Amino acid sequence: MMPSDKPFSQACENNKRFILDRIFDQFPGECSVLEIGSRTAQHVTFFAYMMPQVRWLPSDIPENMVTLMRCLEGHTYANIAAPVALDVTQALWPPGTAGVDGIFTANTLHIMPWAAVECFFQGVGRVLRPGGKLCVYGPFKYAGEFTTASNAQFDASLRSQDPASGLRDFERVVALAEAQSMQLVADHAMPANNQLLIWQVRKSAND
Repeated sequence: MMPSDKPFSQACENNKRFILDRIFDQFPGECSVLEIGSRTAQHVTFFAYMMPQVRWLPSDIPENMVTLMRCLEGHTYANIAAPVALDVTQALWPPGTAGVDGIFTANTLHIMPWAAVECFFQGVGRVLRPGGKLCVYGPFKYAGEFTTASNAQFDASLRSQDPASGLRDFERVVALAEAQSMQLVADHAMPANNQLLIWQVRKSAND
């Protein structure tokens, strides 16, 4: 467990093994994966340990970088690159992100405003190589409806703090991915009323 003097997410601790089970086969061999929204580094350090064949690039928004750097202190995994500051609304993402084999993010799309979600998919479309995978973990609405009462309550709580946040519609994010030539290849139901959505960039117009 992470030392008590460092920021810690119980949600990350609870879901990391379930997520690992689903993404382990998505990033085989020697490949590079960008994590967007690394924050407490619990996911990236766990995945780096369990998937040593993968080169991980942690990132977070500039104002969270102090926290991320602090949470990475003491970890000496050779397959974790130096973290980068990444604001998905930037027209150009940081050096090292272009041409990655995979992208992973957890519990970020419902925190961003919708305009940033649009930028997120546009940015992924720019940096993810043909054939690469995008894995997004979090809660979603389907056909405009919440899947559980607790998700509806969570959405209301988010919007009370920031009206621009909230659970995103599955169909709308799929449309954003499709616009970037990404095909949905899996929609896994996960514990605590979450989903893991996996897209793959088409290698050609016929894929």
